[in-house]
Amino acid sequence: MVFGLAIALPGAILRTFGPWPLRWLIAGYVELIRNTPLLIQLYVVFFILPPLGLRLNSTQAATVALSANLGAYAIEIVRSGLDATPRGQVEAGLSLGLSRLQIIRHIVLLPALRTIYPALGSQFVLQLLGSSLVSAIAVEELTAVGNNVMMQTFRNFEVFIVVGAIYFLLVQMFMALFDGSYRRLFRWTV
Repeated sequence: MVFGLAIALPGAILRTFGPWPLRWLIAGYVELIRNTPLLIQLYVVFFILPPLGLRLNSTQAATVALSANLGAYAIEIVRSGLDATPRGQVEAGLSLGLSRLQIIRHIVLLPALRTIYPALGSQFVLQLLGSSLVSAIAVEELTAVGNNVMMQTFRNFEVFIVVGAIYFLLVQMFMALFDGSYRRLFRWTV
């Protein structure tokens, strides 16, 4: 999630305020990632990049693919928040003599983060749930461990009920944390 957000913030800012070739390049990245399944992206990173000279173990490949996936979706979420800033506020910043970077930082970015925080939290939850796919490239995570236990005990139903309950609890804890941090970070009124 951290790496995906590290892709999303500069990507959204450059897609909104950057030069047109960079906007086009970021738009192409977003469309490519958003229009292909995460499982295919995992396979591309894990199986296709090594013959091209970029060797990653399964955990590294999963991190790269999940980060790239979340980055593309979060770019659009952050960009929608940036676009929601009224033009009058940007013009007011220009009339005050603020630089483009100061306008982005002080006038556009902070209100945009407040606007997009709930949607970003939902995207993080989807990423958490989507991480179950990384077991397809031999990453030991909750679903893979559940599969191993299932193969040893032949108790399919019980194992997946427990795995589902653990995912449910993880999501509930994460959403409580996200909701609490939202209330704490954005106490100021609009």
